[in-house]
Amino acid sequence: MRLTDRKIKSIVATGKEQTFSDGNCLVLRVRANGTKSWRFKYTVNKKVTKLSLGAYPAVTLAEARSVAVNYLQLLAKGIDPKEYESTKKVEASRKLANTFLAAAELWFERKQPNVTAKHAAREWRTLEMYIFPKMKGMPLESITAIDTIEILRPLETDGKHSTINNICQSLNQIMDYSVNHGFINANPLAKIIKVFTKNTAEHMATIRPEELPDFLTALNGSQTIQNKTKLLILWQLHTMTRSNEAASTKWADINIEDALWVIPAENMKGGKMHRVPLTPSTLAVLEQMKPLSGHHEYVFPNGRNKKSHASSQTVNNAIKKSLGYKDKLMAHGMRSIASTALHEKGYDSLLVEACLAHADKNETRAAYNRSDYLEKRRSIMSWWSEFICEGMH
Repeated sequence: MRLTDRKIKSIVATGKEQTFSDGNCLVLRVRANGTKSWRFKYTVNKKVTKLSLGAYPAVTLAEARSVAVNYLQLLAKGIDPKEYESTKKVEASRKLANTFLAAAELWFERKQPNVTAKHAAREWRTLEMYIFPKMKGMPLESITAIDTIEILRPLETDGKHSTINNICQSLNQIMDYSVNHGFINANPLAKIIKVFTKNTAEHMATIRPEELPDFLTALNGSQTIQNKTKLLILWQLHTMTRSNEAASTKWADINIEDALWVIPAENMKGGKMHRVPLTPSTLAVLEQMKPLSGHHEYVFPNGRNKKSHASSQTVNNAIKKSLGYKDKLMAHGMRSIASTALHEKGYDSLLVEACLAHADKNETRAAYNRSDYLEKRRSIMSWWSEFICEGMH
C-alpha cells in the first residue's frame, strides 16, 4: 500500500529503525528516535544505491514522489541518478565560483582553519582594500596579468612593496584554487610578482649572530625603553617566537614546573599548537614579570588596557626607534639570528625548523611525522639561551 500523510504522521518511534515503501523505489526511513526521512533506493548492475531526498515533513510526500519519478525517468534512459546529482553539484559550484569574489570566498573558507584568526583577517582586509573594488565582479576567465599588474602599480609607486608581495601570494593561491577545482584552465597571475621592483620581496632585516652582543649592550643601556619592553624583547629572542606569539603569552599557558610554554593553535601562524622548552634565562624573565603582571591574564599586559596584551609592534618599534636599528634589524629578524647561529653550530636543520615552529616542507614526511622533538629541542634552546647570555656580558 502506498503511503499517505495521515499514515506517515501516525508512525511512532519503536526504538528500532523502520522502513516503509511507497513504490517507485521511494522509501520512508524512520530512525529509532522517530526522525523521518526520504530515500530513493534503486539497483544498477546488481549494486543497490540509496539516495537521500531530505527529511519529512520539510520534504513533503508529493515532493518526494516527484523526485522519485524524475529519477525513474533517468534510469529508463540509462543515467545513474547518483552520478547525475554529482554532475549537477559540480556545475552549480562552477557557476557559483564564476566571479573572482566567489572564488576568493571559497578559497578563504578552505584556508581560514589553517592560519591564525588575525592572519586570516589581515589577508582578507588587504584584498578588500586593494583588490575587490576593481576585481570582485570579474569572471575568472577574463582576468589577465596585464590588468592585475595595473591595479597593483599605484602600490609600487607608494613604496608598499611588502603589501604587493602579500597580495600576489593571495592572488596566486586563489587562482591556483580555481584551476584545481576546474573553474579555469590555467593561472594567468602565476608570475606577476616578477614585474615589480626587486625589493618587493624584501627579506626581513636582520644581523649576524656575532653582532648580537652590540645589540644587547644597546638594549641593556637604553634609558628610553621600559623594563617590561626589554623583558619582552628578551623573551621573544630567547624563545625564537614571532612578535604576536610573544606579546600574547598567557600565564595559563606556562608550566613552570615542567619548564614548558604551550602556545595554543589559535595563536600560531600555522594554526598548530607549539611547545616551547623554557630555559633558566626565560624562567628568569617570567620571574621578573611576575610582580608586574602575575595577577593579570597576560604576561606582558597592554599599558593602556591591562585586560589585553602588549601590541605585536611593541618590540619592532623599540628596536627601530629607541635602539637605532631601523633598516638593520626587525623583530622578526631575531628568529633569523637564531636560525643562522644554530645552523652554523651544526644542529640538525629539522630540529632548528621545529624550534622556529616552521611547517615541514617535505609534505610526505610531515603527513606521517607527529613528533615536535620536544626533548631534543630542550638542549638546543639551552645552547641558544647561553649564547645570548654570553653576548650580554
